[in-house]
Parts: sequence; C-alpha cells; structure tokens
Amino acid sequence: MVTPASMLALQNVSKSFGALKVTDDVTFDVPEGQALGIIGPNGAGKSTLFNLITGNLPADTGSIHFEGRDVTKVPAMQRCISGVGRSFQIPQPFTHLTVYENLVVAATFGRQSTESDVMRQCAVILERTELIGKANQTSGSLSLLDRKRLELARAMATHPKLLLLDEIAGGLTEGECHALVETIKAIHAEGVTIVWIEHVLHALTSVVERLLVLDFGRVIGIGDPDAIMESKEVKEIYLGIDV
Repeated sequence: MVTPASMLALQNVSKSFGALKVTDDVTFDVPEGQALGIIGPNGAGKSTLFNLITGNLPADTGSIHFEGRDVTKVPAMQRCISGVGRSFQIPQPFTHLTVYENLVVAATFGRQSTESDVMRQCAVILERTELIGKANQTSGSLSLLDRKRLELARAMATHPKLLLLDEIAGGLTEGECHALVETIKAIHAEGVTIVWIEHVLHALTSVVERLLVLDFGRVIGIGDPDAIMESKEVKEIYLGIDV
C-alpha cells in the first residue's frame, strides 16, 4: 500500500523470463527511515527484485512508487538521480581508477552538484567508510573488505535517500563483517532508508527493523525479525527444517 510516509512501495509487482516467474505478485512498502532485510534461498528472486526497484529491469505487471511517485516506467538513471542508490553483490569498481576517482564518477553522475561540492562530499564519504587512507590507491589492489567498503561508498556518493545493499557482508570474516555492519548502522542512524539482501543473518538482524522472506519470487512473510525467523513456514522453506 502506498502511503505518504512510504519511501518505497511495491504493489503486485511480477516479472517473468519466458515461462519462469521470478517475481510473483510482490507487495510491500518501506517507511521512510526504516531498514528492511530480505532473505530467501538462492534463486528466490532477491536480486531480480532489486533490479526492478532500480529500473535495471522493467516490471511485467504492478507498480513501484518512490517517495509517493510512480516510477514504474522511469529509467534507472533518473531513479538514481532521484535518490535510489545500490551496491552490487560482486564489487564492480573501475579497477584502473583510484578509490577517490571511483567515488567522483559515482557522485558526478548521481548528483546534481557543483564540482567543489562533489569533491567535498567524496572526502566525507571516504572518512565515513574508513577508506580515506586508501583514497589514492587503485581500486583493483584493494582487499575484499575494502572492495565492499568501496561498493558502499560509491552507492553513498550518489546521495541516496534509499540505499539497496546486495549481500554486502558475503565472504567477509567475522571481524570484517562486524566492522562493515558498524558503518552501515551509522549510515542508517543518519536517516537513510535501507533495503538489505543478505545471507549473513546475524549481520542483517543487527541492523534491520523488519524482515521480508522471498521464496520462488513470492513474499511468504514480512514483519518483526524474531517473529519471522520463528515462523513455521520460514523454517521449512528457508532453513530447510521439517517442522
């Protein structure tokens, strides 16, 4: 349901590739300032859902609203400029550019700002994501944790109101995961609305206020994280437990 307080709202959104229905009549909303986690087994349609929200894929049916405005047919670039930012599951930096140059590219195309403002904001984001000491290092030489930080930093450089995180904690050690989660918590505390797909459940549930479960493209549950994880259907489908 679309309400004035919804940052993001999907209504009966479906997407098929031939006979395969990847997103099946998905309806949910994310109030402004909230963090929503999305979980589900591999192939549940999570990344496809992100591509529908960002405009990288067109929806076959249904509607997508951002800040109360129907953006179902709005191109991905315009959604980014309007305030929809995302990271990717596999970091995709411009490996021949420095960390700072990667941010400048994202900020230039994602913001409508002066050059001096872009440079100032990029410096602030490098500080927030703990990359300031590696600003002049080429991104192709970064560790996995720092490549994940750069994915987050590039998304933040577009000045998002809605931040989509796609398995950003995947592949990290426990300590690295904790460090990245603390950065995400700080960003959320500043009022950024977050939708986060993640398999590392303890990282996800330490940030989000609500949890949504997808299975074969369908929403099978949404609500309080503890209540969702105790659900019989979620345990059977997502955790593989016969209840």
